Amino acid sequence: MIRTGNQYRDSLRDGRRIWINGERVTDVTTHPMFKPLVDIRARIYDMAHEERTRDIMTYEEDGERFAIGLKLPYTQQDWHDKRRATDTVLDDIKGIVTRVGDETVGEMWSLFDGKDVLNEVDPRFAENIERHINLVIKNDPFHVSANTDPKGDRSKRPQEQDPDMLLHVVKETDAGIVVRGAKYETAAAYANQAFTKPTIANWGDDKLSEYAVGFICDFSSPNLRFIARTGFAGRAPAEDYPLANKFDEVDTLVIYDDVLIPWENVLFYQHTRAAAFIRATLHRYSAFAFVQRNLKLADLMIGAALWNVKQTGLEKQQAVQEKLAQLACYREGINAHLTAAIATAERSPAGLLMPNQSLLMTGRVFACTQLHHMMHIARELCGGQICVTPDSASFRDPEAGKWLNKYYTLNEEWHAEDRRKLLAFARDLLNSDYAGHRLTFQLFAQSPPFAHLAAVYRNFDWKEPLRFTKDAAGLSDRVYGAPKAAAE
Repeated sequence: MIRTGNQYRDSLRDGRRIWINGERVTDVTTHPMFKPLVDIRARIYDMAHEERTRDIMTYEEDGERFAIGLKLPYTQQDWHDKRRATDTVLDDIKGIVTRVGDETVGEMWSLFDGKDVLNEVDPRFAENIERHINLVIKNDPFHVSANTDPKGDRSKRPQEQDPDMLLHVVKETDAGIVVRGAKYETAAAYANQAFTKPTIANWGDDKLSEYAVGFICDFSSPNLRFIARTGFAGRAPAEDYPLANKFDEVDTLVIYDDVLIPWENVLFYQHTRAAAFIRATLHRYSAFAFVQRNLKLADLMIGAALWNVKQTGLEKQQAVQEKLAQLACYREGINAHLTAAIATAERSPAGLLMPNQSLLMTGRVFACTQLHHMMHIARELCGGQICVTPDSASFRDPEAGKWLNKYYTLNEEWHAEDRRKLLAFARDLLNSDYAGHRLTFQLFAQSPPFAHLAAVYRNFDWKEPLRFTKDAAGLSDRVYGAPKAAAE
């Protein structure tokens, strides 16, 4: 059942224990640092009910409506629909957030593809995956992931240091497993549940490990604590920091202090092979939504830079046009990877339609590794005024304001207030502490840069370049090595 925004807000009033800035949060839906994103998430739910957007945000099946973002993808049209729904959300809220409901649930689809591997461990786990995917579609929770652990001493195995540094199972009961440790997750404090899984290779080398565990955690469970980083909202006026005050997705350290995970919520446990498979395939779907956000970020950078040069009359200069063209190449490079990944999509082991993995993973590397270069180009085009312009209060001051109005008004088209708004927006997009946070987030949100490249290495087809070069160079067949004997 598609929920409303108010039903989502009500679901968060479950007594969860949240701290921010050293204070206990009594109601996450009204706290000034959480409320902007709770309101955006609620807005996404409400868009599923409104006549203008209902058919974009939802699909109908057996007389009921369900969220497009949660639908298992079987066709190219499914992917086009998902992309359109996300673009519609971002256009409506007039900004960018990464947790709109479709990114993290994609990680569950990777588990759906891994049912054969998990069946070798325990058939119950494969059944749990399918059931939870169906429950997500049916119940429409705000579903996130819980991935990154506190790092600890990374020169040591998990078992050689404080055992609670990495999330692990401390005991089994008839009701389920009991877990202890911590995870970082964006939006956890105002989410309903999380797919919790191990960090890359942090479960040890043994065949069995209590650190190799993945499960669905209901965030209303007892013995959970949420300790959030300081939010950007409310720290400075929204007129001066319009993005930080509305689109900051607050990241949270989730403490699992002997939390019971019912057996029906356990997706894999102990077997390191299962954990390795899940980590290697985790983002085969979710990377699409993640990369798509970069497309909208590129649009904002192009728009801020182009409006700035237009209002100062510099858009005709060749040097300016060259920089704008570089931003356009970045934007269209992302667009090309997304479009081609769907146009050449592949059938997954479970029969889903999987974006072309080589194109999707190289698109992710392109979008993330080039982002800081593009931000710098946009800064150059916006100029030094994004770091020297006074705040909105000065523009409103009776005495100071008249001078600012004089020097910030250019002509009949560009008055001081529009220029102030544009420069404040560009500053928050490119130059503020929020902008720096967003840049780092994009580099590490799905996995660190080296893991992005590792995914490219695993998914690129190396055979064709080898064949072509062998033939072009006239190499013999010996370079392929001796044929392996067939297994008896």
